[in-house]
Amino acid sequence: MWADDAALDAAGRRLDEWEASLAERAAKATALSARLRALTGTATSPDRSVTVTVDSSGLLTGLRLDERVRQHSAAHTAGQILDTTTAAHADLLRQITDATAETLGDDVSARAVIDSYRSRLRPDPGPSDARR
Repeated sequence: MWADDAALDAAGRRLDEWEASLAERAAKATALSARLRALTGTATSPDRSVTVTVDSSGLLTGLRLDERVRQHSAAHTAGQILDTTTAAHADLLRQITDATAETLGDDVSARAVIDSYRSRLRPDPGPSDARR
């Protein structure tokens, strides 16, 4: 099947390089996964009365309300919480983008990871499901 030993050796080297490349990519993916799981996003409202922290998946893990929120209507405070949560998501996405670029560089895999998080953290606005 092989014309000569040189062709067989070259094929073996290519397989070894491919295997090493896969092992390197797997190690990078594992490192990135651990790094992303540890990230949190945090934001504070402009008047500093609301601080929100989200975990690596964007779920609310911390909410601090300053006593000054009592001076505002519930609707105002709710709006501040929502806006600050959006800002915390943006902070998280920035950190995810930086960590992914540092770990994977600028390739198709990195863009896919970032796009996946972007779609979860910045969903398209649509009709609210809150009334269901």
